[in-house]
Amino acid sequence: MNSSTLDSKEFEEHYSGTLSDYVTAIAWCPKNTTLAATSAAGEVVLWQDGSLVTLHTGNDESVNCVAFSQDGQFLAVGGQDGRVKIWREGELIATLENSPAWVDKLAWNHTSNLLAFSLGRYVQIWNAETCEIVVTLNFDSSSVLSLDWRSDGKYLAVSGYQGAKVWNCQNWNDDPYILHIPSASLAIAWSPDGKFLASGNMDQTITVVEAQQLTSGGDIEPWIMGGFPGKIRQLAWSETTNQKGAPLLATSSVDGIVVWERGDDSVGWEASVLTNHVDVIRAIAFAPKSSLLASAAADGWLCLWKEAKQVSEILTGVSSGFSCLAWHSQGELLATGGEEGELIVWLKLTK
Repeated sequence: MNSSTLDSKEFEEHYSGTLSDYVTAIAWCPKNTTLAATSAAGEVVLWQDGSLVTLHTGNDESVNCVAFSQDGQFLAVGGQDGRVKIWREGELIATLENSPAWVDKLAWNHTSNLLAFSLGRYVQIWNAETCEIVVTLNFDSSSVLSLDWRSDGKYLAVSGYQGAKVWNCQNWNDDPYILHIPSASLAIAWSPDGKFLASGNMDQTITVVEAQQLTSGGDIEPWIMGGFPGKIRQLAWSETTNQKGAPLLATSSVDGIVVWERGDDSVGWEASVLTNHVDVIRAIAFAPKSSLLASAAADGWLCLWKEAKQVSEILTGVSSGFSCLAWHSQGELLATGGEEGELIVWLKLTK
């Protein structure tokens, strides 16, 4: 399917610029329309009012991850040089030196200005208010492959080889809860309502567990879904819920997407397969408060899936492939990064 076969036009290009290398990560500020982007050349830029502002020029060492704090005050990046840099309203306030460890993952707590970031087999928690390291968590089994805070800020999930560990943020000294997985958990994500934790795994399976069951300390009986063509690279939860009160879970493997919907207890999670891409999918995400799903792939297509069921629009604009995407919190703006450094902001058309 190509864009010429589709009648609807929901988004149009609002801005297009270029970084000097592969766009590794992008993130919107929750409080305004500022967009941060990083590149494999080490650039850190802000898109504000239609123009790019450079916070850090490239040094040929990749910046791998970027995130704004929930209150919009702080911006953090981490990368190949082992440094975590934090800006406050455009001013660099801290540089955390962690060389030779790379920083591949970082995320802000949803209810406080605590920053979690990976350091090999460890995760450190840094407090932006006091500019101090709060705790260093030992994942132990392998390098950290993914991390995610629960929406209420009370739990931090960290994943890697043999599964995930979940720490109670109100008492870091407590032993973490364990979600065992025979291979490795490549991606970990809490549902927006905090009721479920999903893991995308190296052994071509998905594991989903009820949060209450996981944190109760009793026996865990997760759902395990298989049949994928390759490892699970991406997970995305919807903010909207179905008649069972459960959000949708989208997962990607190679060039395909499977959307899971919670059914009756006898059924578990029912799958819908979405096919249109012809190369590896780099990113998937639901629009805020919507079941509109976006997928960006190495084939150079940005697909929009109406109600997470069928393609309603295909956007292009990169010379090679897409590398990442991010929805603005209001759902009116969608940002994408490209393999050749393209940074594109798409605007939802008013009807």
